[in-house]
Amino acid sequence: MLLIALAALSLPYLLAPFYRFGHPVSTLMAWRQLSGAPMSRQWIELPAMSPALPRSVVASEDARFCVHHGIDWGALREVIDDAEDGEVARGGSTITQQVAKNLFLWQGRSFIRKALEFPLALWIDLVLPKPRILEIYLNIAEFGPSGQFGAQAGAMYAFGHGASALSAREAALLAAILPNPHRRSARSPAPGVRRLAGIYVARAQAAELGRCWNGNR
Repeated sequence: MLLIALAALSLPYLLAPFYRFGHPVSTLMAWRQLSGAPMSRQWIELPAMSPALPRSVVASEDARFCVHHGIDWGALREVIDDAEDGEVARGGSTITQQVAKNLFLWQGRSFIRKALEFPLALWIDLVLPKPRILEIYLNIAEFGPSGQFGAQAGAMYAFGHGASALSAREAALLAAILPNPHRRSARSPAPGVRRLAGIYVARAQAAELGRCWNGNR
């Protein structure tokens, strides 16, 4: 049993370097396929996406994506400080952490999952370039309420066209529904989603992502 447990824990570390290539699926996508639930995903490479989409998602989900090494320790300290002050906890997970969770772990909140997620995110950042991490995230994140995974399926569901044709406003609306497209909609956005989208449009315009695109750290 110990050997089985060690093998299961080491498998993500063995697989992660091979995800430089191919079209990986998330554990949630695999579960939906196995259970017969609806699931759609059409892979789209990062250069083929509207530039507004990665900018909007980085601006909304992980502003320091280009400079941290898998974990944003500053944002994490802010979350801990907020919790100690009794404030509503904000999300402190980086895009890399979400890739680690979606590819190899399970949904929901637990200390065990977080304990597994942290070193795995550091490893993923070490063995995969930033553009590839972002490309994977944008192709495995859930972007629709009925099994739409990835930016292409999400854009088609919400706007009737692909991710390559997204306007700045549409890209920001998709960013605004993360990480819960079951409660938020880019197709019929509520006032709160529209307000967030407006914020992300402005943030995306100011985002400096050049270091991400050329792979420099």
